[in-house]
Parts: sequence; structure tokens; C-alpha cells
Amino acid sequence: MSIAKSLGALLALVPLLGVPALAEQITDAAGRQVDLDLPAKRVLVGEARQVSVISALVGKRAFDRIVGWRDDLITKDHDTYNSYLEVFPAIADLPRFGYVGNGTFDLESAIALKPDVFTLNLESLTAAKESRLEETLAAAGIKLVYIDFRVDPDANTENSIAVLGKLFGGEKRAEELIDYRRAQFARVAERLAAHPELRRPKVYIERAPGITGDAVCCRTFGPVNFGKMIALGGGHNIGSDFFDTFSGDLNPEQLVVSDPDIVVVTGANWSGQSDVNRFVSIGPGADLAQARKKLSAMMESLPFSSLPAVARGDVHAVWHQFYGTPYDFVAVQQFAKWFHPEVFADLDPDATFRDLHERFLPIPFKPGYFVSLNKENN
Repeated sequence: MSIAKSLGALLALVPLLGVPALAEQITDAAGRQVDLDLPAKRVLVGEARQVSVISALVGKRAFDRIVGWRDDLITKDHDTYNSYLEVFPAIADLPRFGYVGNGTFDLESAIALKPDVFTLNLESLTAAKESRLEETLAAAGIKLVYIDFRVDPDANTENSIAVLGKLFGGEKRAEELIDYRRAQFARVAERLAAHPELRRPKVYIERAPGITGDAVCCRTFGPVNFGKMIALGGGHNIGSDFFDTFSGDLNPEQLVVSDPDIVVVTGANWSGQSDVNRFVSIGPGADLAQARKKLSAMMESLPFSSLPAVARGDVHAVWHQFYGTPYDFVAVQQFAKWFHPEVFADLDPDATFRDLHERFLPIPFKPGYFVSLNKENN
């Protein structure tokens, strides 16, 4: 049943609840001030992929407060799901639910789990408002908190880390993670600042090609998210010349005219949702030889095959899931290494990500987050 249709019935069924003592007020990614008891006791996680942040803040207690989560980790990032399953086998039985943004979210089942907090991606804000989700949850005594690592990372990432730290009782670790992230960005920014003579290569990044249908071009990022990561890595994002939105579809002829110096595609293990499996499967423990074959085959399609950058082999793939976590600094470091190899020859993004795992995460590091058409570029 849709959220809107079930609203009236739920309001009639949910008893009036007494107002609890309010321990603290937080400001979420939507700018809403939310009063709630902290840490939360029972949390419904609106994006399962955010467990990589939650677990960084509370380690092996990551699932102690989670009563249910969205199905996106198992469908959109199956390799990471398996990494967590190895350490936390009980998550196989953790209740999963659909996405508020596309109407597959089962509201009644979610309320039946009796969470006191529901975390939701900022990108679901419009759908949540249209369906009056906040009012329905409030009637059931459930607080709604928006988190964002994707829509506007610059504005919301640090606050979202801090909010998750408060919700899950990991405030000190949240501060440490924020400091760590800043330091890793600085490793690139400071060196770029020391080399003002560097030319920024023109970079075209393709968003998640090969998941569905025959087309592998030309959906790209605007000036935020991966577009911003390219800029932070010392490149010029071609998509930013044409879009001021999160992403957009570029005319293939325009891509050819733009003549990128470097082509990047995003990839992940999307076997749980793809109907064609033409994507470049990279991520934890990926088979990079197989990923390189997929990348090579993708570049045989127009308009990629007509690009001088492809003929030169200046083609790479980056793990798509960096776009929704606060670990985007790893991608920025890899971009810097691809864009300016002489200046960043000693920078090792894999070592950075391994260090983050060892310092913060309860799962072991498995390489496989990047691949290049030319092996020597890996």
C-alpha cells in the first residue's frame, strides 16, 4: 500500500504517545531541527550503504541499534554487503525494505519494527513531503532525520557524520573521522597549490554505464559529487561546462567536440539490479583483469571509440559508491594520481583506503576500487 493511501488508516490506529524528555536537538541535512533522545535505541536505516559510516563510528556495535535497513546494499553494492556479512552473519535476517523515492517503501512494515528514528537520504525529501511521510511517522512516535553524502557533499557531509555519531553513540569517533577526512583532502590540495603551473586536463566522467539497456553514453556529472571530485583532483570536469545540476545527459556529438584528455567511468558490482551486466565491476575484492576487459569492450562503442583519449588508453574506472560516502577523498587522491602522475607519483590511494579500514572499520580492506585501460596506470 502506498504511503499516501495508508496515512489515514495509520493515524487512526496509532495511539497518542506521551512526549518523552528531550535530550538534545540536532539539525539534519534538510536543515530541520529535530528533538530526540540520544543515542537512539532503535534505528531504521534509510540507506543501507551508510552502514560503512555507522560502522566507522561504533565498530562492531554497528548493528546493535539497527532494526531494519533499505535493500540497496545487497542490490547496488553486493561485494560490500558480502564483506559485512562475513563479519556480521546475522544481517542476513535483518529486515529489508524498499525506497521511499520510488514508492517501494512498505510503511506499515517499517512502523511495525518500532523504530524511534528513521534516517532517510536527502534525495528522498520531495517524495517524503508529497506522501506526508513525516506526519505519519510522527504520529507513530518516530523521528525522521535526513542524512546526505551525495546531493550536496560540501554542505552536508561533516554534519551528517556528526549526526550519525550522535544517533549511534559514536560522537568522539565522528570527530576523528571528520579530522581524518580533512587531512586526506589536504594531501592533494596542498600539493596542487604548490604547483600553480599545472594544466588541468579535460575529464569526461560517465555515470554508471552498462547497468541497463544498450547505451553506455553519455550521462555525466555536473559540478557536484564526482564532478567536484574531479576538480579537487586537479582536473576540469567537462560536465560542469554544460550542467549546473547533479547530473545530465550530454549529446554524444558534444562529447566528441569537447575532446576530453581523460575518460573515466564509474563502476560497481550491480549484478543484483542489472539486466545486461555490461558494467565495469569494481569494488572490494574485484577481479581487475575482468574489469579491464569490460572497460575495454565499453570503449569500443560510439562515441567513445572515436575519442583520441581512448586511442591513447587514457581511460579509467572508479568505484561508483564513493559518490555516496564520506570516503570520497580516496577517489580524489586517485584522480590526482591519474591527472598529474608526476606530481603525485608517491601517493597511494589504496594505502589510504587500507589505513582508513584499519583505523575505523570492522571489515578488512580488499583492493579493487580502480582500474585503468593501461595496466601501468594502476
